[in-house]
Amino acid sequence: MRSSVRILGTRGVPAAHGGFETFAERLALWLVQRGWDVTVYCQEEGNAPTFEDTWQGIKRVHISIDGDGPKSTVLFDWKATRHAAQSSGLCLTLGYNTAIFAVLLRLKGIKNLFNMDGVEWARAKWGTVAKAWFYTNDWAGCWLGNHLVADHPEIKNHLSSRVSTRKITTIPYGADRIDGASEEPVRALGLEPGRYLTLVARAEPENSILEVVTGFSRKPRNVKLVVLGKYDLVNNAYHKAVQAAASPDVKFVGAIYDQAIVRALRFHSLAYVHGHQVGGTNPSLVEALGAGNAVIAHDNKYNRWVAGPDALYFSGADEFAARMDSILADEHVVLDRMRQGSRRRHQEQFTWEAVLTDYERLLASWQ
Repeated sequence: MRSSVRILGTRGVPAAHGGFETFAERLALWLVQRGWDVTVYCQEEGNAPTFEDTWQGIKRVHISIDGDGPKSTVLFDWKATRHAAQSSGLCLTLGYNTAIFAVLLRLKGIKNLFNMDGVEWARAKWGTVAKAWFYTNDWAGCWLGNHLVADHPEIKNHLSSRVSTRKITTIPYGADRIDGASEEPVRALGLEPGRYLTLVARAEPENSILEVVTGFSRKPRNVKLVVLGKYDLVNNAYHKAVQAAASPDVKFVGAIYDQAIVRALRFHSLAYVHGHQVGGTNPSLVEALGAGNAVIAHDNKYNRWVAGPDALYFSGADEFAARMDSILADEHVVLDRMRQGSRRRHQEQFTWEAVLTDYERLLASWQ
């Protein structure tokens, strides 16, 4: 009998939204190539009846939901869980934001593994009600899941305060190694290859964007800082503050979803800036390692484990400015060492082959 798994918790495949979708696509294709039956639940906008189709050997269950906001995602997760509860076989749920719904799977005796993602309830952007919801579901995932996956040792430590370490397996996120990319997308944005830094993040205070832009803009740098992401200059005070702090050398290029352009921007960067303060193994940081970027990251336990000892770290605008000064004072020596360290760290821990092999081994043990 063929091994099988149903993947819940994402918007579906092919990937179009973020890290979990990319991971779901990579894992599903990997398993299908190895003879697994894989089903992925896909969120559609509208009110059409649920239907099924196949994409590259992956069975997809399309569930239509009116709207495209958080409430719609919660409703989609509820309907996807109800559908999965009517079937048999192993489930893998990516994220715990609606983990309480997994009680349906428990009642039916269906085995369900949770990737517990980051500590979502600790993020500063959420209000009291949202924090309470995420906190409740953090606990629910620990209780209701048959087994938990942590994408970072510190996430495992967090989960260990709730359940036995025997119930937790640590498997990080993966990224492709990038050894080359066209310069054309970079030049099309008015940039010179090798003379800019990239910052890829949602425009939120916990991602340290204001500190980075402020520190970078202290004086002319003879390089650019390229900031990717959506900025609302009408309704968002933080977004306005970031733009106001920027020198002419800071270039806001908007949200870019074309992966060929993003790969080119990464590969031709002088360095990658990662200001995330909360979370486990962040996909954007892992992708920077895969591109061989020198990394300048916010100084916290999550980033230090991922980026390793050859990255540079900062805690505020002053420290970021100092890091820029030290890099640009001796570019070739400092950056070459940092890039080699990123390549080494990616190969040690974050190749897709290693990550997907570990997932397949874990899922097979629960068949």
